[in-house]
Amino acid sequence: MRATRSLFVASMALAATLGTVPLASASPAPAPAAYNCPAAYFCIYSGWNGTGERCIWQSAQRANTADDCGFIQRPGEVKVLSVANKTTHRKQYYKATNYNQRMGSTPANAEGNLMGNYQIRSFRPQ
Repeated sequence: MRATRSLFVASMALAATLGTVPLASASPAPAPAAYNCPAAYFCIYSGWNGTGERCIWQSAQRANTADDCGFIQRPGEVKVLSVANKTTHRKQYYKATNYNQRMGSTPANAEGNLMGNYQIRSFRPQ
């Protein structure tokens, strides 16, 4: 312990003599791009806060999102944890295909997290 303390004091004295003081700091990792959804699109994500896998549509409605959404197609029921609605109208979304079992909606130009216990299997304007 005494040798460690002496080494520390000696290194601080050397740093002060040279005009620099070593700093212990860690740079945080850059945050992932969240809610990467272009204007006029409706996007769903497999992760919270617009992260994870993304499926994206420019069409106003979709009767079956599994037709063209990779993580919805996979076995294991990957849930939709967040959405971004960059359209000019509120989007309603449904737990079942063909606009059945309405689960919620997101206003125009809004984004956010969902309850995380279902898939969005269809959507359309409100």
